[in-house]
Amino acid sequence: MSRNRTVALVVLAAIGLLALASARDAGAIPAFARKYQMSCSTCHAPFPRLKPYGNDFASRGFRMEDPSQEPTRATYDVGDPWLQLARELPLAMRLDGYASWKEDAEADVDFETPWSFKLLSGGPISKSISYYVYAIIEKGEPIKLEDTFVQFNDLFGAPVSLTFGQFQVSDSLFKRELRLERNDYEIFKTRIGIIPTDLTYDRGFVLNWSAPADLSVVFQLVNGNGIEEAEDDNFDNNSLKNFSARLARQFGPVQIGVFGYWGKEELEGGPSTSITYFGPDFIVDLGKNWQLNLEYLERRDEDPFLIGRTGPDLKTTGGFAELHFFPNGQDGRWVLSALYNKVDSDVEDAIVENASLTVNYLLARNVRLIVEGMHDLEQEGDRLSVGLVTAF
Repeated sequence: MSRNRTVALVVLAAIGLLALASARDAGAIPAFARKYQMSCSTCHAPFPRLKPYGNDFASRGFRMEDPSQEPTRATYDVGDPWLQLARELPLAMRLDGYASWKEDAEADVDFETPWSFKLLSGGPISKSISYYVYAIIEKGEPIKLEDTFVQFNDLFGAPVSLTFGQFQVSDSLFKRELRLERNDYEIFKTRIGIIPTDLTYDRGFVLNWSAPADLSVVFQLVNGNGIEEAEDDNFDNNSLKNFSARLARQFGPVQIGVFGYWGKEELEGGPSTSITYFGPDFIVDLGKNWQLNLEYLERRDEDPFLIGRTGPDLKTTGGFAELHFFPNGQDGRWVLSALYNKVDSDVEDAIVENASLTVNYLLARNVRLIVEGMHDLEQEGDRLSVGLVTAF
């Protein structure tokens, strides 16, 4: 290792140690915590990762299970039973920034701050309708919208919700926005050929049914081509729509799910291709201090370059294994996370293999220090990051 790289690593380590030394309690809390006057730890452990209580709160459209727990001060009484008018628009912000050392990069040390900035808002707008939206500036790009949807709850008096807008298809599996690592869930981002279809952001509908016997059922109908800007007043570039379904059931500390996706994309007046995904996922809570998450997916593409290809489908397989360790329990300051990604494909550009080890420490309930080392086993590269993630 060169002398400059040694100095860079020492500098990054010093930044992390100084941040730890300055740790203290703080009371700043984001929008929902302000509204209900409770700690972020009620829903998060640590933020942005959700506890089961937080998942239930979000699935109800960001409201309490018992309507009597909703603070009367949050809305105006205008004498109209059809209008639920919030006194204040719930707003929160999230800011992520890093300093990174990257092997064989143009700049050994890169100050990547702000890496992303988000402006978030959400909550009930009627007794059964809610909304959620956030705008993001990421990696210096112009501001854009990502999660943006309206949610209808308790349809026909049943435990069924309908979401309409844009969202991540993979949210029914593992939510990328809630992960504790800087490293990502690569299989969800993988695109094959020139087809824009993956399991990240898309536009459409989600139907979520909390079925009896701890069974969760999710159906999605989406455009299949992401959330790019409209062309000629159309967000979708063809008349085809894609469909996915996930079934999951809780067995004590283990949740087992299975996911399927079926779709088709085409060029106007040209070839078309079919896209399918299928695979299981597992969440295993190993006591109060450990959690193991496993995802495996197989993707098949008929003609992903839209060149009139014939023959067997091109196959892509992969997933990830993620292990969290909470030394002092899930409400403690420390979390250690290990993430391993593996994607094999008949399309060489889609092959990925990496592993990361992440140390998270809460400087405050809503300020998280992150130190992460990541090794790219496919490209033979390393990255060391020290950063802060805060929401307020």
